[in-house]
Amino acid sequence: MVQIGTDLLSVAGVDEDTRQVVVEARDVRKSFGSFEVLKGISLDVRHGEVVLVIGPSGSGKTTFLRCINHLEKINGGTIRVNGKLIGYREKNGKLVADKEKEIARQRANIGFVFQRFNLFPHKTALENVMEAPIQVRGLKEDEARAIARSLLARVGLEHKIDSYPAQLSGGQQQRVAIARALAMRPTVMLFDEPTSALDPEMIGEVLAVMKELAHEGMTMVVVSHEMGFGREAADRVVMLDDGVIVEQGPPTELFANPQHERTRAFLSKIL
Repeated sequence: MVQIGTDLLSVAGVDEDTRQVVVEARDVRKSFGSFEVLKGISLDVRHGEVVLVIGPSGSGKTTFLRCINHLEKINGGTIRVNGKLIGYREKNGKLVADKEKEIARQRANIGFVFQRFNLFPHKTALENVMEAPIQVRGLKEDEARAIARSLLARVGLEHKIDSYPAQLSGGQQQRVAIARALAMRPTVMLFDEPTSALDPEMIGEVLAVMKELAHEGMTMVVVSHEMGFGREAADRVVMLDDGVIVEQGPPTELFANPQHERTRAFLSKIL
């Protein structure tokens, strides 16, 4: 049954108690000035689960993703990844801002794939993937190079390791960005509309990599309008509207029989 306005996990065919919670958001609130973007988001994402977050523009999808790895500081509630608070720590029964070093250490466990790739233009594909493992994880250059080569091969770019971003198509750049995120060995991957900046013929190659990751058991939270990906790879679809979760459930149920009028209106324009 599709659940409306609740943070309970609903994954078809899976006992929810058997999988560890990787991302735990509780009553998350975020404002920009007087404008409240997130109005109390509560959501659990369990190990190996793929959650597709949908909703109209301005509903808070990207803001919520950015709060998970503390690119945006929340104004209320809590977010835990792997059981640890993100961005804050408890002191004398209150939450206080954590040290930047600790935030960076926690963020290293959270892969983030942006809309616009964000590759270093002066570095090759190989160097882009090697950078963070060396600088953040402290890997030796030879080890980082071996990992980068393996990951670029995994996303079908072993023949482009010496190419610079300007020499790559948009789809290839996004696949490099995915390899770069994977190089940090994250426990969860966040995707912020990863195909929205791509030409139609390039979307499929990026979605193919994401589907493979999903089938391999990577924990993923994906903001996207790619409903085909949701049908094929997502365990759960979460509908955001005006800063709140209005409905969620397995894709087969939510797409076929949405219960909330806002979900029905949104899907009528997308599907």
